[in-house]
Amino acid sequence: MERKTIALIAHDHQKKSMVEWAKFNKETLSKFNLCGTGHTAGLVKEATGLDVKQYLSGPLGGDQQIGAHIAEGLIDIVIFFWDPLENQPHDPDVKALLRIATVYNIPIATTRATADCIIEYYWRNNK
Repeated sequence: MERKTIALIAHDHQKKSMVEWAKFNKETLSKFNLCGTGHTAGLVKEATGLDVKQYLSGPLGGDQQIGAHIAEGLIDIVIFFWDPLENQPHDPDVKALLRIATVYNIPIATTRATADCIIEYYWRNNK
């Protein structure tokens, strides 16, 4: 069975939550190809020891890179812990990423609970 690819993204105030989630789900995440925006990918890689392909940081084009890979069929799942209470300078890029994921019917989790549901579903149904 082909390994699915998960993109990991977290806004600044959500990076700690992403790292905690990734550490908790390390064994399951090891069954996927992982990528992510710059700092988030680096933090997850450092905390878990998992191989996480790093793209640019979100504000420097990382969200757009992930969106392009979604359109190319290279990303299957997006885990995006965003901060709904803080304005982001790259908000148009964030909205574009959410839009492209929706257009291509890519599951996108914006909370820990949803992220758990998505990876559990894919892991259980793609063994």
